[in-house]
Amino acid sequence: MKNRIFDLIHHNFLMAILICYSIGAVFPEFGISISKIHFGVVGNANEELKLSIPFLMISLLLFNSALGIKQSELKNLKQHPAALIWGLALNFCIPLLMILAVSYAMQWWHNPDELQNTLVGLALISAMPIAASSTAWTQKSNGNLALSLGLILISTIFSPLTTPIALHFSGNLTTGDYSEDLHLIADGSTNLFLILGVVLPSLLGIIVHFFLKEENAVKLRNNLKEVNLLILLLLNYFNASNVLPKIIANPDWDFLLMILTIAILLCVSLFAAGNLAGKLLKTGDSNRIALMFGLGMNNNGVGLVLASMTLSDHPLIMLPIIIYNLLQHIIAGLVDKKIDRNL
Repeated sequence: MKNRIFDLIHHNFLMAILICYSIGAVFPEFGISISKIHFGVVGNANEELKLSIPFLMISLLLFNSALGIKQSELKNLKQHPAALIWGLALNFCIPLLMILAVSYAMQWWHNPDELQNTLVGLALISAMPIAASSTAWTQKSNGNLALSLGLILISTIFSPLTTPIALHFSGNLTTGDYSEDLHLIADGSTNLFLILGVVLPSLLGIIVHFFLKEENAVKLRNNLKEVNLLILLLLNYFNASNVLPKIIANPDWDFLLMILTIAILLCVSLFAAGNLAGKLLKTGDSNRIALMFGLGMNNNGVGLVLASMTLSDHPLIMLPIIIYNLLQHIIAGLVDKKIDRNL
């Protein structure tokens, strides 16, 4: 019975996320209270990090994902240096160019606070490493799994460098309290958050896999699949509970339309850039597919946890991230169907 339920969720993942969003919107109290619990603080006064439940959950999720990376797959990365470099560069630069364009093109927007919330949300999307879920879509579409894993690893390892740069860049394009917050988290707890919550769990997962026999590592990872699924759904519920009740209580349709339009433009641009880069590099269809899903899918779960921990005084910042998180899976599904039709 339990296996059937999890299989049903796996095959209807987008619907499961929407259900979690709905529960968070209608019954937010539990999610809000759980999000506030923490088990201590690490760092110093200048770089302080609370070990909250969402932080520990995202760390466990990344550890479990990295546990499935095989040594043979890592050795294959050296075969695609140009694709890795271009993938990392485009994934970093295109969202920042979008933020720059939006900051100038939308100066006429009637509500400056809405624009600032959107820009900061985009900043957190752009600052995050590539999502582990991109490997699932790459594999489903017969893309190069080694390149897909490489894009995740290199963007994750470099995130303590690239994320503060992206946040400072975006801080210069925002105003007032929003600008100050971006500069503060770029100089403050962001690196500690990324090192302890993103890079370290990912590296530990790879190391544990190397020390275990292959069959034991696969068995352990398979046993953790259900845990991963629960973590993903709970994180979506926690994040929704902090944002959606306020949106439903006082819906602002033009604000929502603006965010949706910008999110679609950004996501489509990143998928298109991956497709174009693959064609220009002439690395073959499998590498082009890996680049598309790698560029199009950012680890917004990390971005949402970071936003909830450091920007809780501006909860609407999480709305663009929530919308983009759902949208990237929808567009990934459409791209996957198009690839299937062309085969």
